[in-house]
Amino acid sequence: MNDDTTYHFVGIKGSGMSALALILHDKGYKVQGSDVETYFFTQQRLEDEQIPMATFSADNIHKGLTVIAGNAFTDDHIEIKKAREIGLPVIRYHDFIGNFIEQFTSVAVTGSHGKTSTTGLLSHVLSYIAPTSYLIGDGTGSGVKDAQYFALEACEYRRHFLAYRPDYAIMTNVDFDHPDYYHSLEDVFDAFTEFAQQVKKVIFACGDDEYLRKLEAPVPIVYYGLEDGNDFQAKNIERTTEGSSFDVYHQGEFLYHHAIPTYGDHNIKNALSVIAVAYHEQLDQAEVAEHLQTFSGVKRRFSEKIVGDTIIIDDYAHHPAEIKATLSATRQKYPDRHITAVFQPHTFSRTIALLDDFGAALDYADSVYLCDIFHSAREQSGHVKINDLFDLLQKGKAILSEEDVSALLEHKGDVIVFMGAGDIQKFEYAFEKLLSQTLKTVH
Repeated sequence: MNDDTTYHFVGIKGSGMSALALILHDKGYKVQGSDVETYFFTQQRLEDEQIPMATFSADNIHKGLTVIAGNAFTDDHIEIKKAREIGLPVIRYHDFIGNFIEQFTSVAVTGSHGKTSTTGLLSHVLSYIAPTSYLIGDGTGSGVKDAQYFALEACEYRRHFLAYRPDYAIMTNVDFDHPDYYHSLEDVFDAFTEFAQQVKKVIFACGDDEYLRKLEAPVPIVYYGLEDGNDFQAKNIERTTEGSSFDVYHQGEFLYHHAIPTYGDHNIKNALSVIAVAYHEQLDQAEVAEHLQTFSGVKRRFSEKIVGDTIIIDDYAHHPAEIKATLSATRQKYPDRHITAVFQPHTFSRTIALLDDFGAALDYADSVYLCDIFHSAREQSGHVKINDLFDLLQKGKAILSEEDVSALLEHKGDVIVFMGAGDIQKFEYAFEKLLSQTLKTVH
């Protein structure tokens, strides 16, 4: 890497891009970027660090820059095109990271679901035990001086994770997602199998996942999970409204008792993967246990706030399996409350491919409201409408618009879970504003 160059990020508000920009900034490199004007939650940290951001324009590109191109943008993008025309280095986001992590003991976290939460937990625990840099898919990144470890989220979309050759990999699960790229579950599994060939030391895979049990790799595969037959198994699980506690057994022998302040079986499995990595790196289990208990979560993963007596949860869940996991965690924490789901589907292709599964997953809530399908830059249009999903729901109440979320006032005092990977927050903010106004009127 060149200390004199300025790294220009095309699409700097992207979750991975903003995280990488923060890492390079922390390490003392000059960083700037461009994106659309729309506000994204990822830009707060960039603004806090005073990293220059501009709106997309060919004028942003000039000599002396190294351009890091976000994966959402093609080579026809005005800035990428200009950079190539004037002979600047243009490096794709995943290729840059693939080279960057070679200087650390790297742990790549991948899987169809749970990548961000697991990477966040891994980063949190490792950071308290040894110098650790990390890149998380919620837009969080940190470049620590003299870091020993690098924890990163490795996304399977368009096989981007094949740019990485990590020392360790955590694989949380294999499921059918990104139907705009993958054509079947077997196609997804083939990508994970290909990635497995590139891991240098050990793969930590969830043994409760039937596809990961079929995984073949040139390095040892260590399995973790709740079921018998895993190398690392959670037993004697206690689930309460404060979180979960469990005993960890390694190859049938008691290892340590752990407690986590998070909810749902998926978070127990996430913790097991981190415990397994720490064990293989010979880190102290008492320290691991201490820091598992202090993890407060990552952005947009079961983020809570209370307005009056209404509990509002914001979550990134955008796949039926994730919706079930989020609603299950909500039930564990709030067993006696009415749970209302507000869901915005993300991409037409995912909605139509998983339509029936979405309907079944959402009915885990007591009441369901839908928002129109988020129009991703990946797609022009689709042959599915929000009413197609609404018609499948047993507990569907209404389709909301940003201008009118008043139907949710019926659930004042409930737990309301806003879920989606698009701009579901605008519906949440509209409701919070309306709810706050009604509370002022009452008082």
